[in-house]
Amino acid sequence: MHALVTARSYCLMGPFPLAMMVQMSPVETLGLALGAGFSSGLNLYATVATLGVLQRFGVLRLPPGLQALAHPWVLGIAIALYLLEVFADKIPYVDTVWDAIHTFIRPPAAALLAFAAAGSAPPEWRWGAALIAGGVALTSHGTKASARAAVNASPEPFSNWALSFGEDVLAVWLAWMASVHPVATTIIVAALLALSAFLLYHLFRFARRALRQLFSPG
Repeated sequence: MHALVTARSYCLMGPFPLAMMVQMSPVETLGLALGAGFSSGLNLYATVATLGVLQRFGVLRLPPGLQALAHPWVLGIAIALYLLEVFADKIPYVDTVWDAIHTFIRPPAAALLAFAAAGSAPPEWRWGAALIAGGVALTSHGTKASARAAVNASPEPFSNWALSFGEDVLAVWLAWMASVHPVATTIIVAALLALSAFLLYHLFRFARRALRQLFSPG
């Protein structure tokens, strides 16, 4: 019976080196939650697909609550939605509508990922991790949506494409970084949050000046 369960786990989740069988510590789980939270705010589907692929091919062993991301059905849906986002995210104003819709998807999903990642922690820690990850995702999502709305004012499409590509790369890299170096990811996310706050402040100032000029009497 034990051999059957082991074989089934092997087929579903992929082979794991012995070193990868060690469970993550609470600090590492927090780093994974923060990294996945920030990257989910940029691109949720790329984050889920990256974590699932890393788990399935034995690059790492995710916390038990996240191991379902390696299931073929979950991976297939995540990759399909990511490919859809690749196209939607490259079209000016379509990306704004896409981001507006995902305001109600990315932060809750990031909170759910963090809640699942901290499955072995006490309930209060799980809820705390979920709230932090949701807030981090909302911050990165808000920064992304605001920056893309500002870039859409430019008549040429190349800046939009470059920004979209950069966001995708950052999301995949941060999801990988959070799974391999979760402690370092905590520091990186803190720096990214500070940068996001700086960008949001100046983007809102820019928007306020633009609105004043638009509605000021001639």
